[in-house]
Amino acid sequence: MTESDRSGTGTTPVDTVAERHPIFETGPRLALCALLQGADWVEFATVRDLIGASDSAVSKHSRTLEEAGYLEIRKGSVGRRPRTWLRLSPSGRTALRGHLSWLTGLRHAIDSPGDAASPVTGTADPG
Repeated sequence: MTESDRSGTGTTPVDTVAERHPIFETGPRLALCALLQGADWVEFATVRDLIGASDSAVSKHSRTLEEAGYLEIRKGSVGRRPRTWLRLSPSGRTALRGHLSWLTGLRHAIDSPGDAASPVTGTADPG
């Protein structure tokens, strides 16, 4: 995966690469992205309610993800009320899949320490 793929400005690779993405290691960000990965546009209030975070926390984390190129934000209104909708960008979906694959590799390394390749080094544990 190239640096441009991580930043969201390049093309999306076909295969998911198991790779740690520290941006997802903050609980609300991972929860927000996990919620959005199965949907198209989701209203801000729905995201807030489902991940159990305050408006300011969702706003802060969504801004961080947007700046990384992982989240798209659309603003509009329903009637006279302003609304905000969120969705993962294609690079956000790819990065989330890669991070979840990396976490799965960690889990497998813990479940069978001598058999699994290390998700960090890519080699089997000699112990």
